[in-house]
Amino acid sequence: MGSFKLQFAVICFFSLAMFQSTHAQNSQGDYLNAHNAARAQVGVGSMVWNTTVAAYAQNYANQRAQDCNLIHSSGPYGENLAEGSGAFTGVAAVNLWVSEKANYDHNSNTCANGKVCGHYTQVVWRNSNQLGCARVQCVNNGWWFVICSYYPRGNYIGQSPY
Repeated sequence: MGSFKLQFAVICFFSLAMFQSTHAQNSQGDYLNAHNAARAQVGVGSMVWNTTVAAYAQNYANQRAQDCNLIHSSGPYGENLAEGSGAFTGVAAVNLWVSEKANYDHNSNTCANGKVCGHYTQVVWRNSNQLGCARVQCVNNGWWFVICSYYPRGNYIGQSPY
């Protein structure tokens, strides 16, 4: 009986470890923490999770799961998209967007010549205070598609994010 209990405990431990590694850095809290850390660096208030926005993001991610194309939904929310292979997580996607900070000049409110920074500015957009994100594995190539949707949307031409 003792041997059975030990085997069962070991199986439960490894099952839990696999579950946690699969969901590590993909939870609501993970997405929020990654966004709010970037926002805190520039003095912008924290975001909160919005289940309606998250449902929208999940629905759109499900639509993109067949082809993994980085095509914007043209929906009612601000939006960042990313894809990656291997163990590409939601936090990795947010970090990818935040890495564009190096391309953004706050004084002129512009991106460096030939560089992209709009994903970063959406992450730190001061009026966007609600977030919903989703991640799906793509059928066509096994990669991961990540979307974060923002309410209210940001990135208005001529306006500074913070």
